[in-house]
Amino acid sequence: MITIIDYGVGNLGSVQNMLKKASFESVLASDISAVEKAEKIILPGIGAFDHCMQKFNASGLRPLVKEKVKQDKVPLLGICVGLQMLMENSEEGTEPGLGWITGKTIKFKKDNLGALKIPHMGWTDVKRSKTSALTNDLGEQPRFYFVHSFHVLPDNPEDVLLEAIYGYNFTAAVSHDNIFGVQFHPEKSHKYGMKILENFALL
Repeated sequence: MITIIDYGVGNLGSVQNMLKKASFESVLASDISAVEKAEKIILPGIGAFDHCMQKFNASGLRPLVKEKVKQDKVPLLGICVGLQMLMENSEEGTEPGLGWITGKTIKFKKDNLGALKIPHMGWTDVKRSKTSALTNDLGEQPRFYFVHSFHVLPDNPEDVLLEAIYGYNFTAAVSHDNIFGVQFHPEKSHKYGMKILENFALL
């Protein structure tokens, strides 16, 4: 079963609906008993980094999610701020991140954006940095819908799965063992987003 972590943040219904369109059932989990049954975990996130981390910590689900992901090797997909939470910290706030992927989250560098505005919002092409089952069969030029002012900067280039350009190259998705994260919104990215969620469901 695909378990979407419900800690009071994120487009939970939209993610669940997109999974349903891809013919996969999922559950929203806000208690320990539901997370214990998880075979795949989706960690959503929208808004400010500190708010998301505080809500996740207060939910009481963090220790069990960590056990499922780090010890039991259950696949996890972080979405938007859910990706940023996987890092060690963020320039957006002072809360520590989960640290499951070494690196940090930084704000877009204005000096490198020219006339481009922050936040980065809209459809943007991505390119693969490595092969992964998460990105199978996306086609020649996949594109996704982004809304963000911050992006992740992994310490290890081998953790970078997808890159995009907004003034300069930035990391659009990561993968490290059973841990995945995407900066874009698959639930708003039509066929490309549906394929990402389908691939995740089949891991």
